[in-house]
Amino acid sequence: MDLKQHIRGIPDFPKPGILFYDISTLLRNADAWQVAVGRMAHAVSKAQPDILAGVESRGFLMAAPLASKLGCGFVMLRKPGKLPGNTVSYRYDLEYGSDSLHIQEDAIKPGQKVVVVDDLLATGGTLAAAVELLRAVGADVTAAAVIIEIMALQGRRKLDVPVSALVTYET
Repeated sequence: MDLKQHIRGIPDFPKPGILFYDISTLLRNADAWQVAVGRMAHAVSKAQPDILAGVESRGFLMAAPLASKLGCGFVMLRKPGKLPGNTVSYRYDLEYGSDSLHIQEDAIKPGQKVVVVDDLLATGGTLAAAVELLRAVGADVTAAAVIIEIMALQGRRKLDVPVSALVTYET
């Protein structure tokens, strides 16, 4: 199945000049969604994770069912103020400003193998920040996995872990 047929491009969203790859059309097609989760499970299983870390918010959509399918745990990497209890944060720069990700301080046991999951790899800033945050709490980050990778932006260069992408686009 060609998963690209189930991902629509929306021009000028969220701002002019940006082509947004919308996965909602993939999610709502039961067959395409099952194929996507199955393919991602095959790719991620090679990293032998103990836990999957989903990046807010669309990363949760793939990471949670994937963790269930693989029989491993799932933790959330969230924006500020979204997690209860004590958290650890990592602040990072983006091409249009800065942001931060948070994780509960007890979410990972030191040395656990973790794969970071998100919907999209573009410039790599968010995934690189996720890797650094997870390492700060003791994780052994073994890989990253995304639904979509935009090759022209070369975000993979910012990562020092193997990356799996279900589909790639040049721009």
